[in-house]
Amino acid sequence: MLALLDESTRREVTALLAYDEDNAGGLMNPRYLRVRPDVTVDEAIAYLRRHMQERARTVYYAYVLDAEQRLLGVVSYRQLFTAPSGTRVRDVMRTNPITIPEQMNQEAVSRQFIHNHLAALPVVDAQGRMKGIVTVDDVVDVVQEMATEDMQKVGGVGGAAALDGPFLQIATRRMIEKRVGWLSALFLGEMLTASAMGHFEKEIARAVVLALFVPLIISSGGNSGSQATTLVIRAMALGQVRLRDWWRVIRREFSTGLGLGLVLAAIGFIRIVVWESIFHTYGAHYLGVAATVATSLVGVVLWGSIAGSMLPFILRRLGLDPASASAPFVATLVDVSGLMIYFSVAALLLKGTLL
Repeated sequence: MLALLDESTRREVTALLAYDEDNAGGLMNPRYLRVRPDVTVDEAIAYLRRHMQERARTVYYAYVLDAEQRLLGVVSYRQLFTAPSGTRVRDVMRTNPITIPEQMNQEAVSRQFIHNHLAALPVVDAQGRMKGIVTVDDVVDVVQEMATEDMQKVGGVGGAAALDGPFLQIATRRMIEKRVGWLSALFLGEMLTASAMGHFEKEIARAVVLALFVPLIISSGGNSGSQATTLVIRAMALGQVRLRDWWRVIRREFSTGLGLGLVLAAIGFIRIVVWESIFHTYGAHYLGVAATVATSLVGVVLWGSIAGSMLPFILRRLGLDPASASAPFVATLVDVSGLMIYFSVAALLLKGTLL
């Protein structure tokens, strides 16, 4: 296909193929409007008018370059049209414009647009020579793709890339391939839950009432962990949290998890007491059972919040995508540890009564 292109276009395409597709160089358009600093605004306007039709999609600003193609400044159309006739471009251009290195990854590029609220940004090499522009239209596509990929990873859909098509148009075989990996791994992980319950088989046999609250305990821990993971992953994607902020995050999640655990503990305690008074379900030691459930909820929710918030940091430190810390994976991890916390608390609080 390269052989079918004209020489000028072939050079452009070959230059673009040298960049990774998820870098600024791979996103940029090498065709943009450039002017010299010594031309008048009238000459610049006439030049821009001649090139508007063929490059309408990328016409946001004119870039001022020297003879070596180094970026000197940028000038907007408003500046050109409002400048007095005969004024030189160098006198109205904005110097030190915001630029993007050609190797900057697409996530960092999208953050530049979010922070600076510009319609286009110039891409430069290490020597300051301008290579092209990235427009906000390009970044919208990138942001949508990244958000889709991260959401699928958080949901436990495996693979290095997002599902490439609308949900209802994905072939069933393709859907199974993308989902079966994580689902199988999580299934094997949940088998540890059965092992944990087997370890406390004697306690369960002596106090069957404890088994009634197992789903309550493990779901609460898994839910709190999934919430924390989702929030931290999104904060990382937006650049709001970095690796060095791990200690601030763990302190914040400790207080948040403790508060959430106390709220759920109060709800659980009241529910058991009220249910016992109405239906007489939990036996003579219902207050001990209620205290066990409430204390366990505090511990499990606190642990889930801390574990869920720290897992993305661990993955980022290992050079992996934090979005791989999927909510189902965190829930499975907290399920097993939550059972250990629950039955350990029960053994301590119910010793001499039910156990």
